Amino acid sequence: MPKTTESLPRRARADTRSIGFLVFADCSMLDFTAPLCAFDVANRLLEPGPPAYAMRVLSESGGLVRSSSGAAMWTEPLGRALFDTLVVSGGRAPRENTVSPDVIGFVRRAAKRARRTTSVCTGAFVLAAAGLLDGRRATTHWRMAGAMQRLHPAIRVESDRIYIHDGPVWTSAGISAGIDLALALIEDDLGIEMARAVARELVVYHRRPGGQSQFSSLLEMDPPSSRISQALVYAREHLHEDLDVERLAEVACLSRRQFDRAFAAETGQSPAKAVEKLRVETACLRVEAGAESLELIARATGFADPERMRRAFLRVYGQPPQAIRRAGRAAQMIGQD
Repeated sequence: MPKTTESLPRRARADTRSIGFLVFADCSMLDFTAPLCAFDVANRLLEPGPPAYAMRVLSESGGLVRSSSGAAMWTEPLGRALFDTLVVSGGRAPRENTVSPDVIGFVRRAAKRARRTTSVCTGAFVLAAAGLLDGRRATTHWRMAGAMQRLHPAIRVESDRIYIHDGPVWTSAGISAGIDLALALIEDDLGIEMARAVARELVVYHRRPGGQSQFSSLLEMDPPSSRISQALVYAREHLHEDLDVERLAEVACLSRRQFDRAFAAETGQSPAKAVEKLRVETACLRVEAGAESLELIARATGFADPERMRRAFLRVYGQPPQAIRRAGRAAQMIGQD
């Protein structure tokens, strides 16, 4: 690996920070190996100087823990070690809320002493059970966002985000979003140039094209309620039409008040916000494809004109359609090389 420390800022050479990765049986290996690799690359880029990060993998009992793929990893048992950053991975136990009280207690105690407490994918359910997300914004895998909102109404769940930083707590979306989270943490610690250098070594985007939004979360959402699901299906099929809340409530055979409450409980957001995101996500796919004009895409997805679509893209993705189209074309050119 090429050494790039000469081009990195002086503040990239900091004291070693301890990072604990809490894992569970049947977790996805990528849940914790993705961010772990990012921190490891940062260490190697700083050679021959001291490492920026010292990493330990933990589980409730220690020893070998089997992942969902069947591969096993060696872990240390929970103890009283101090961590600068705690990373809680996802898996079946967090998703099904079967994490033991001992683990919840450990996370709660560790968070009090750590500078940052973070989660990947459904690891956010563990932070929620420990009370660390009450009153905060948080995200998780888009498929589980509605369940998190129902179980923990004190949390402001944002199902469309890649990661969210709210005070000392950071949460990230499903599986590979752990890389995005780790890059953000590295940037927070060591500066933007180091984060960019790590992203280059990993051959990933420093910041994903299309902004910090989970890909097509609403396009694939399948709420448990048939009425809310029916309203979403209707919205997807009629994006070019006027989709006010009253119309969607009528499709769901609910009163406006009942629909608002049920929709927010099952999706973690308001109907109006969901419709806008459906339109933006659908428009984004067509913008990236590059075959249609922005005017045509705006009309076809219910924005009426490109300016309204531009403002919606800025709200959801943080950049206009033109920037996303350029990024899509650049990616296509790279793929042809």
